[in-house]
Amino acid sequence: MKVEIWAEVTCPWCGLGSHRVDRAVERFEHSDEVEVVHHSFPLGGSFPTDRTVSVREALLSKHGIGGAQADAATRQIETLAASEGLSPYRVLDNVVGNTELAHEFLAHASAQGENRKAWDTIFRAYFGKAEPVFTLDDLLRLSDELGLERDLTRQVLTERRYRTQVQDDARRAQQLGATGAPFTVVDGRYGVPGAQDSDSLLDLLRTAWNETQLITLAPAGDASGCGPDGCAVPARH
Repeated sequence: MKVEIWAEVTCPWCGLGSHRVDRAVERFEHSDEVEVVHHSFPLGGSFPTDRTVSVREALLSKHGIGGAQADAATRQIETLAASEGLSPYRVLDNVVGNTELAHEFLAHASAQGENRKAWDTIFRAYFGKAEPVFTLDDLLRLSDELGLERDLTRQVLTERRYRTQVQDDARRAQQLGATGAPFTVVDGRYGVPGAQDSDSLLDLLRTAWNETQLITLAPAGDASGCGPDGCAVPARH
């Protein structure tokens, strides 16, 4: 069974959501038969490519959130992440920038067989260490950590080989009903918007697994209600 997660690198709910999916899969009775795959849903393309801005500045300019309101909103996520085993988890005292190259780096790493590890590494660098992950040099540092060939990574990112793939990734999520990130799809049939808690995700894994077994075991002609029209991706609330 496949679990797919569409995420933005600098979205704090995406890092937490990915962690929650991992915890749910770990607790799932058939975890050894679950494949978790991350996809790109870039939301940071409007930021400049030549500099970063503080999270405080970004919240104020893009969402009109500042001062005590910004502190309360981001500290709440940090506290929640810490309570679920992610500590430190740095949101407010961080920087944001254009994430297009970061997503292309992740696509390259995925092509080298390091999808899960690459996403875990970039989330850990950005939220755990508050390190920038936006420039070529930032990403080459991560490529060394992942054991990727540095010269090849440099060439791939310089030539922007994965730009179209990243765009196609985001387009597919939108076709499935995503209007933001994170967005999780279980078994190609259940779409879940937002960073759902691990208990809810575990319940969904069990539901999808049990339904798959019923479909597999049903006599021919008895599974007409289990076709693709029976499981629509819910709208985001």
